[in-house]
Amino acid sequence: MLGLVSKSKNIKEFTNKGAVIIDVRSRGEFQGGHIKGSKNIPLDTIAAKISEIKKLEKPVIVCCRSGMRSAQAASILKENGIEVINGGGWQSLESKL
Repeated sequence: MLGLVSKSKNIKEFTNKGAVIIDVRSRGEFQGGHIKGSKNIPLDTIAAKISEIKKLEKPVIVCCRSGMRSAQAASILKENGIEVINGGGWQSLESKL
């Protein structure tokens, strides 16, 4: 329970700092529904997009369908010095925004 509270708080802090939401699902999944204003960068392309993401100069919230792919994406971004949190599944993230 405590983890969920801090996650919502972190999401609020990140959105207050103008965070970019990156949805790491496939294009097809993204087209089937997504958070308004989010960017679609599929997990298998995220490593190649690091410099593009860094140019945004904003913290990042990653999401996917369940939270598994976004967890992988978050660790890749963290390793590259990007301020990031895993927002988990896009639908539950959307309800926290």
